[in-house]
Amino acid sequence: MKSILIIEDSVDIRENCSEILELSGYNVFQSENGRTGVEMAILHRPDLILCDIMMPDLDGYGVLYLLGKNISTAEIPFIFLTAKTEHSDFRKAMEMGADDFLIKPFNDVELLQAIEARINKCQRQKKYYSTIFQSIENLTVGNQSENGIKELRALTTGRKIKQLKKKQILYYDGDSPQGLYIVIDGCIKTVKQAQGGRPFITGLYKADDYIGLDALLLDEIFTETAEAIEDSSVCLLPKNLIIPLLNKYPEISRQFIRILSKDIHEKEEQLVELAYLSVRKRISQVLIRLSKKSATQGMINISREELAALAGVAIETISRTLSDFKDEGLIEKNGNIIELKDLNRIVGMKN
Repeated sequence: MKSILIIEDSVDIRENCSEILELSGYNVFQSENGRTGVEMAILHRPDLILCDIMMPDLDGYGVLYLLGKNISTAEIPFIFLTAKTEHSDFRKAMEMGADDFLIKPFNDVELLQAIEARINKCQRQKKYYSTIFQSIENLTVGNQSENGIKELRALTTGRKIKQLKKKQILYYDGDSPQGLYIVIDGCIKTVKQAQGGRPFITGLYKADDYIGLDALLLDEIFTETAEAIEDSSVCLLPKNLIIPLLNKYPEISRQFIRILSKDIHEKEEQLVELAYLSVRKRISQVLIRLSKKSATQGMINISREELAALAGVAIETISRTLSDFKDEGLIEKNGNIIELKDLNRIVGMKN
């Protein structure tokens, strides 16, 4: 039997929710305040938590924060019950790790659907863990890292998988990093806005790539916005858990430094291309890089807008240049799909 913990200072709401859930076959625990709710969550480890935001002594944000710091409760699905509808409140809660919201007043069907959806999603996420573990194993640098890898794997066990729809934002420029992201599947881009509003893509991250490493190690805010190019899945390794692990195992830290150094090297190459290469050569270099990252080498799935943001040119320039490449037999293009027909000529293109 699945169990639900309700943390709500309103007796009427707490009792009504409890009655509905018990009739639906759930085992229900109740708490009238945040502090007791945290204690009950640690004691009972329910399958899901419903929590009011506005409560005296310890509010819902405080409850979510404290449970997030505890490994035994950090990954329990968490739904806020709230009368607040400000966008800033939703954003704050989602950044802290909340899974969903129910706006008061809500009906029985809305309550049950939200709970069932979150519990089912949590169960589906388990299939991703083997993929995460493989990413962690890739950090192995010898037997000396065995204990560190075990601890890092333990850190990911039960970790929530965040599903992102195409064009959904993972984090914004100016946000504080909550930890380190591992891309499970899909593709995430990081974007900076140049003066005048033109976007510039600074990085593309595929499966097994880590996002936000520089901000995490520097302990600074993000200076880019991360957005899903396609439907994607990511796993967050919380900052308060991974930093002590990196300090404890220098060999794992060195691996992360290598990853960061590679990322910096790629960005330096981008800057050199922007400064010194012709438009044709610049776009050809972008196509080559994308081909190397593609699951099928020589095949690229990318929009004109994204290609323009990678090359630092106007969309019209991309359209004209791709047409020229097609006429020259270098590529074939069908919608967003670009096939590199003559890679040797593309690589050897003169500046």
